[in-house]
Amino acid sequence: MLPRPTIAPERLAIGAALVTVVLWASAFVGIRDAASSFSPGSIALGRLLVGSVALGLLVAAQGWHRPGRRELGLILGSGLVWFAFYNVILNEAERIVDAGTASMLTNVGPIFIVLFAGLFLGERLPQRLALGVAIAFAGAVIIGLATQAAGGPGPAGADATRGIVLCLLAALAYAAGVTFQKPALRTVSPSIVVWLACVTGAVVCLPFLPGLVREAAVAPIGKTAWLVYLGLFPTSIGFATWAYALRHTTAGRLGSTTYLVPPIAIILGLLLLAEAPPPLAIAGGALCIGGVIVARSEPRRARGVTAS
Repeated sequence: MLPRPTIAPERLAIGAALVTVVLWASAFVGIRDAASSFSPGSIALGRLLVGSVALGLLVAAQGWHRPGRRELGLILGSGLVWFAFYNVILNEAERIVDAGTASMLTNVGPIFIVLFAGLFLGERLPQRLALGVAIAFAGAVIIGLATQAAGGPGPAGADATRGIVLCLLAALAYAAGVTFQKPALRTVSPSIVVWLACVTGAVVCLPFLPGLVREAAVAPIGKTAWLVYLGLFPTSIGFATWAYALRHTTAGRLGSTTYLVPPIAIILGLLLLAEAPPPLAIAGGALCIGGVIVARSEPRRARGVTAS
């Protein structure tokens, strides 16, 4: 009997990363649709409660190992700024801007991650960081101008500006959360890190519980289903597949897959919500992604020169 063919771990890792990318892209669409029935805090709390339960089951299956005091502090910080603050800010932004625009703006987060890693984790800053920041900033400006023009003069245009600023704040929160998590992941398993951060975010968002109960009582079942989906798929399964991929491939190759989030979010927004960013905003989003690529890249060494 011939042996059954096996799939290389590298291919499985890329497949897992693509699952994560699709799920994370769908989160922007889910938030946008749920925002018509739920307030930003309610969406965040509902998502984090579901995610805490699902991730808790994963941790129970894999085994619990208590983090050290320093690692626990870093994880709690990540839960505060990434899982709580990021979610609430992004949810508020998506009451104003469409899912595709939100995904393009928040995906400048890797630039802030590179910057924070250099400032606080002692990592070497890429030589092209300043150029990448300039390119991404130009893209954000183009997105802002295109979104304002689409919203029209007056309050609609002012709201568009506010939505863009909130998306950039969300990108900062995301980058800060990753910067907190990175040192903890050296000694603590990804599932425990993500679960503790998710629980922290849920606890911080508990003041929104009365609003969540009140809004869920009158919301259409489809809108409530989005909260369950957000907690179960983008939060729980998305982070689990990401952790698997990170363990079986390089961070650089894995990070490049996140560039697919905005185009997938735009396509899903068009299919599920019948909305998309203005064409000029999409061009600005391409600039933002280009800026991230430049900021995270290094010029190739000349041939014949070896690293010391």
